[in-house]
Amino acid sequence: MAGDEGVGRVPPGAEADEGARGVDSIGGASPGSSPGSSPAAGAGIQADGGLASADSTTPDGGSGPASGPGVSGNRTAAPAVHVVVPRQAADAFDPQGTETARSQADRVVEAAQEEATEIVARARRRAEREAEDLLADARRAAEREVASLRAEVTARRDEAQRRETRVTEREERATRSEGRLAERETELTALADDLATQQESLVGKADEHRVELERIAGLSADSAKTQLIKEVETQAKREAAILVRDIEAEARAKGEERAKRIVVDAIQRVASEQTAESVVSVLHLPGDDMKGRIIGREGRNIRTFESVTGVNLIIDDTPEAVLLSCFDPVRREVGRLTLEKLVLDGRIHPQRIEEVYERAREQVEELCVRAGEDALVQVGIADMHPELIATLGRLRYRTSYGQNVLKHLIETAHIASHMAAELRIDVELVKRSAFLHDIGKALTHEVEGSHALIGADLARRYGERDEVVHAIEAHHDEVAPRTLEAVLTQASDSCSGGRPGARRESLETYVKRLERIEEIASAMPGVEKVFAMQAGREVRVMVAPEQIDDLAAQILARDVAKQIEDELTYPGQIRITVVRESRATGIAH
Repeated sequence: MAGDEGVGRVPPGAEADEGARGVDSIGGASPGSSPGSSPAAGAGIQADGGLASADSTTPDGGSGPASGPGVSGNRTAAPAVHVVVPRQAADAFDPQGTETARSQADRVVEAAQEEATEIVARARRRAEREAEDLLADARRAAEREVASLRAEVTARRDEAQRRETRVTEREERATRSEGRLAERETELTALADDLATQQESLVGKADEHRVELERIAGLSADSAKTQLIKEVETQAKREAAILVRDIEAEARAKGEERAKRIVVDAIQRVASEQTAESVVSVLHLPGDDMKGRIIGREGRNIRTFESVTGVNLIIDDTPEAVLLSCFDPVRREVGRLTLEKLVLDGRIHPQRIEEVYERAREQVEELCVRAGEDALVQVGIADMHPELIATLGRLRYRTSYGQNVLKHLIETAHIASHMAAELRIDVELVKRSAFLHDIGKALTHEVEGSHALIGADLARRYGERDEVVHAIEAHHDEVAPRTLEAVLTQASDSCSGGRPGARRESLETYVKRLERIEEIASAMPGVEKVFAMQAGREVRVMVAPEQIDDLAAQILARDVAKQIEDELTYPGQIRITVVRESRATGIAH
């Protein structure tokens, strides 16, 4: 500040002069002020800037040390007020300036008090609003909780009422049922009494009737019975003798026809179910996500499974299913059981795969032994080496041209036993030879050579009789048959495998026949399309209507059927249907 009113820092040597003058612009102190007031503090003037704080003035006009920013008592702290004192005030005392400074200080104090009061009021209002908000939130939360509890209580009350209603209805039904049972019991009791009365009456009448018959015939009941039995026995013997004579005469006259009938009857007695030959097994999964778990991280699970079981695992887009492929049916069954147990357990990792595989292998071996024992029971053979029984059980999983080999052996043994009984030769020996003739098929995946020779070596190793071994090795003419048992084994094997429905044709033959049927029909003039339907049992031929009329369609159907009969071999019959369609189209504008 320039001029006389400028305010600046007091030079270091001037403090003594200022104190000597005893200037006090607010308290009005004279040079003879009391020793308790300092010149700078009592006047409320900062010596370095010419400004002083008003809160350093005491209520009675004296000055004391400033206690801080607050005001004593209930007053709120007021902001510091700086008063500009002209430079000449240090040289002369100005009462009017002092009064003005005092007025300004009072206004500042009053403004500070009003501001403090307003701040307190605002704080109080804000606190009240926050309290009201908290109270409202608490009230709303309590209302929601009460509503939830009321709804729960209402639901439980309704459920209790429904249960009570159901219990009441059940009690009413039970009461009605009890009443009906009581009525039924009363009716049954009355009927039992009535039946007892009728039975007593019938017994009495029967006695009277017997007595009357004895009186009329002049014989007792025992005498009449004895006489009647003798007459019936004599007549039966005479009729039986006549019947035997006629049967023997007919048998001598029709020996060949009777032999054929015996073979046919043997085949019909042992007709059994057969399964289709297959080298794959299908395992259904609970969901497609199981496929990822079977494969494992970087394919480690599937690699471990295939290396441990020796079965190829095929995982493709088939929903919820995987394929197990292996030419060894026993190994494929072990792999299928292993994978089935792993899927059911859910824990699939290399160590677990090895553990489950061992258990599945033991289970399949037990099933093979049990299947062999069951087959022995069905055939009626009592004694056989345990190794042969286990080997026979493995044929449960082996098929030949769609025919299950174990069932084929049982069927062959029954046919051979019927033939041997009719020819009056050793039934047990023929039955045993026929039952073991295909046992070598259980080892064809492990041993090189014909299954007849393999089976003969196996039977010889485990102590079977020479007649049985010869019948086994001769049933496919690897060795010329020399005994009746070998001939009957061949005949029964042919009867079982050659009967209608025993074996199925291969897929390749089936597909070739369908293709040839379509080629025959397509080669006819005027044919547009050919469809083989119902597994080849029906052929639909679509012809051009402008080239083939109704009469030509009939001729075409007969020609196609004739050519199929001449060229192809098929079961049953094939229906040829020629479709000639004419269409007329009109457009309305």
